[in-house]
Amino acid sequence: MKLQNLYALAVKMGIEADPRGKGGVEKMLARRKKEYAELPKSKQKEFDTEDLTNPYTDSRIYLGKSDLDVDTIMAGIDINAAEVLLADRLNQKGEGIDLLLTHHPEGGSLAALHEVMDVQADIWAKYGVPINIAEGVMRDRIGEVQRRFSPINHTQAIDAARLLGFAFMSTHTITDNLVHTYMEKLFEKRKPETVGEVLEVLKAEPEYIEAMKGKAGPVIFAGDPKNRAGKIAPIEFTGGTEPSHIIYEKLAMAGVGTVIGMHAGEEHRKEAIKYHINLVIAGHMSSDSLGMNLLLDEFEKNTIKIIPCSGLIRVRRT
Repeated sequence: MKLQNLYALAVKMGIEADPRGKGGVEKMLARRKKEYAELPKSKQKEFDTEDLTNPYTDSRIYLGKSDLDVDTIMAGIDINAAEVLLADRLNQKGEGIDLLLTHHPEGGSLAALHEVMDVQADIWAKYGVPINIAEGVMRDRIGEVQRRFSPINHTQAIDAARLLGFAFMSTHTITDNLVHTYMEKLFEKRKPETVGEVLEVLKAEPEYIEAMKGKAGPVIFAGDPKNRAGKIAPIEFTGGTEPSHIIYEKLAMAGVGTVIGMHAGEEHRKEAIKYHINLVIAGHMSSDSLGMNLLLDEFEKNTIKIIPCSGLIRVRRT
């Protein structure tokens, strides 16, 4: 399968699973196109025109010709310089890796991680938080994330891949959208009544079963297994990174009883306890793996070989 076709398939799946719905994504892209058209020519040169068709700045092709035939992908949650060297060594042993696929972004996609966080406000609005409040809470958090990622070495892994001749691509929000939608459908179907039952729903998924073997399975950060779950909101799976801890007060006011997410800091736990919200953490690498697996299953339908690495728990659902 051609590299550009793989990329287009990934973007298409990300949009189909987007919490805003296809219509919401189309409106957002229309606003970007209008913004671009109204820029002076000098500013248009600074604009990433890929943003006009791909709504996810953290999901990009970094290296590789669009017509590259991809037969073998080495896929991981993180592809750093060490993984690039590993791929080169595996190719020396005959694996024939064409493409490095990372979940977490690199390069400009990492520097622009804050640009995909707006979706969190739309998710909270879906669960009853007024959109003006949700956007207000997000504003400071987006600025904080932009400043935090600004000074790091963004291109280290990309430079290593370039020197060794690999194609390189990331699918961050794309696959986070996939796991978000998967979780919403899962809990709508299962309808657990207690926090303990919420935990059991997660523990039945193969990625979390594997994670439990490594002591990294789903856990209750706030609440008790006997607590009734109330309105369940699996809302911390997409949107770049975790939200501001301030949101728990707003979620409590909106009637949310249980929040499910990939990971949460200590401030989040304290706020959840303060506002009597049950907080269940599914797990970071395992949740990222679930989203990646949903994409990789589609890639494998095109007879592409997948070599998992770097924290990816490969599970097939096809």
